[in-house]
Amino acid sequence: MELMVPVKDGEVWAEDSGEPGGRAGAGGPGGDMPPLVLLHPGVADSRVWDGILPRLREGRRVIRYDARGYGRSPAPTARFSLVDDLTAVLDHFDVARAFLAASSMGGTTAIGLALGDPGRVAGLALLVPGITGNPDFLMAEFTAEVGRLARAGDMDGIVALVMRTSAAAGSGDDPAEELIRAVIPAWFAVHPHQVPDPPAFDRLGELDVPCVLALGEHDDPEAVRCNEQMAARIPGCRLVRLGESDHFPILREPEAVTDLILRAYAAAR
Repeated sequence: MELMVPVKDGEVWAEDSGEPGGRAGAGGPGGDMPPLVLLHPGVADSRVWDGILPRLREGRRVIRYDARGYGRSPAPTARFSLVDDLTAVLDHFDVARAFLAASSMGGTTAIGLALGDPGRVAGLALLVPGITGNPDFLMAEFTAEVGRLARAGDMDGIVALVMRTSAAAGSGDDPAEELIRAVIPAWFAVHPHQVPDPPAFDRLGELDVPCVLALGEHDDPEAVRCNEQMAARIPGCRLVRLGESDHFPILREPEAVTDLILRAYAAAR
């Protein structure tokens, strides 16, 4: 089921597979398990999950959505918070508690909800996650270069920059390039309206949910160091190093990522 979900001063595109063996919200096999909610990275929209959705949906209710301005969701016209939007999506689908599988920007959002409203999160599978409040993970040079290229109107230059820093493990006709090119306009549409969520790095020790964190060995070195620090701070977190991945582990190692998510989901029982 695809639909537009109302959020504060806007709406987002979402897709709900419904309960296994029945309509959305109905009982059935797996109906006593929390839904699996997928949060996409800032370098792609929710299409990044397409290749692994079939396995994730086997016996599970899966919900995914596009953040404002990304994919099929309209650009924001008012100030908004990513965590508040996630809460609105969960409320719309009557999800009291969810397991969150989240990549990069989505990881920042998932952690924000787990800290702000821990009762709503059954577990976390974090893929190359971002984080607010880490003074060592500013990526100031990257941001400045994106701004310079944007002022010059050099979209191809921005794509090439992101490919070098975030998609180093790709080769040939890399599907990451299409996803990156599609979301860059969203960065500029969203930036004036997005309210930063509170700093979370120094609060990671407060997380009290099952958690696995996967980093990509070919990711930007700053991102790798940040992910290592995050895993060390989260109580009981299992760190997984994906040797063939960059900032697109869902594309680079789909089977390994799917197995990781499903094992973590099962452990959250």
